[in-house]
Amino acid sequence: MDRRIDAHIARTQLGQIMDLAVKNNERFIVDRRGEPSVVIMSVQDFIRTAAPPPEWLQRAWTGSKRRGLDALTLDDINAEIDAHREEAKPASRSAVA
Repeated sequence: MDRRIDAHIARTQLGQIMDLAVKNNERFIVDRRGEPSVVIMSVQDFIRTAAPPPEWLQRAWTGSKRRGLDALTLDDINAEIDAHREEAKPASRSAVA
């Protein structure tokens, strides 16, 4: 649902407007001097409507959700990367006699 709001209200209540846009997928049309000027919407809503991801990316997201990988934290991801790098390091060279 699109809601029209005045620019002054958008300035004074931006945090609340952003919360509604993200949580409820609401869109806000901001008027300046009675004329529509900008739209406030969540990034997810924008991606879904204006810039949908390609099919291969949708499949990757679906696969990662199915395997539970969408719940990894940034610390989990960094730990996985560090572990992979450790495995990939060449064996330390022994002193040649």
